[in-house]
Amino acid sequence: YINEIADAVIKEANADGVDVLSLPRIDLGKDEEGLPLGEGDSEQREEFRKRAVPMMFAEIRKSMRDFRVGFDVWFHENSLYEDGEVERAIADLRERGDIFEKDGATWFESTKHGDDKDRVIIKSDGNYAYFAADIAYYRNKRHREQNPADVAIYMLGADHHGYIGRMMAMCAAFGDNPGENMQILIGQMVNVMKDGKPVRMSKRAGNVITIDDLVDAIGVDASRYSLARTDYNTSVDIDLDLLASHSNDNPVYYVQYAHARSCNVARNAEDAGISADGADLSLLNTEADGEVLATLAQWPAALAQAGDLRAPHRVAHYLEDLAASYHKWYNLERVVPMELSDPENRLPEAEREAVRIAKCPEPARAAARLKLNAAVRTVIASGLDLLGVSAPDKM
Repeated sequence: YINEIADAVIKEANADGVDVLSLPRIDLGKDEEGLPLGEGDSEQREEFRKRAVPMMFAEIRKSMRDFRVGFDVWFHENSLYEDGEVERAIADLRERGDIFEKDGATWFESTKHGDDKDRVIIKSDGNYAYFAADIAYYRNKRHREQNPADVAIYMLGADHHGYIGRMMAMCAAFGDNPGENMQILIGQMVNVMKDGKPVRMSKRAGNVITIDDLVDAIGVDASRYSLARTDYNTSVDIDLDLLASHSNDNPVYYVQYAHARSCNVARNAEDAGISADGADLSLLNTEADGEVLATLAQWPAALAQAGDLRAPHRVAHYLEDLAASYHKWYNLERVVPMELSDPENRLPEAEREAVRIAKCPEPARAAARLKLNAAVRTVIASGLDLLGVSAPDKM
């Protein structure tokens, strides 16, 4: 009987994209020590839960680690019930006058704090509504004795827009300031595209695409960058063909290539004995120099806005602008001098001088350009690091 149940659960879970089949097989006839289990379904189900949940958490932790996402705390929802956090949260709200009883259920009077209707937190059958755990978890993060959070930032899917009112009411009920102590970001759908059409990458029967699937297809750098460069208020289109290409149309390649180029310039300058020590930056006076300098000057403001607005895409867009100005500069001006060609030497004097400054700079100008090159390299590396993307020195 239990095997029939398991087969049905696995079939339904796989249809929803849940990775059940990747777990090691669990013999429900024995516990972890090899002792026989009872015949009752409840005992076997509990044994399955006890042993399967850690396995699934291990897979989740590995996926996050491989995706360069670090969690300081892993929090199990059931601990809110086991540790009495849910009961204490409800008691706290009751003391604040925000709990009432109606129709055999316990309600949170969220309309007092701007919600469009009151919310059940204990149903008439005595079971907790899911929102009860949300209340307890927020209270835990904001009002725990050790390391309480100044602000709780929630990232919700587009189908959870209706949760904003009740969560802001919950925040206000605990004496906090909605918008200051709680911020809610509503993300949009992610569309994976190939050959201009939506693609279902998962090997499973369902339509869920996992982070592991995406990384397998285009790598960690492209996966992270493609998600970070889009405003969370808009849908994300991940073009697998584009992100796997080595072309200027591929945004992550374009930015990383700028960093690799800057590293190559530094290596060539070192081989040529050129140093940026004591560089006279007033010699950075060409139009291309000015464009790079102007873009570099925007970095502090772009970074501050990205943080204040919870908008990492601003960092990515800035890096793309900097990469564009740098690639243009790289194609026009040299750090390591190169002799002019015969046709260039035959140009009119004014044109020849402009080419000479670009291709064959005197030592002082070469030093200034090397300093500018180093500044670009530093900012690109810093920006990519903030996005969790590598900055290769060769490509």
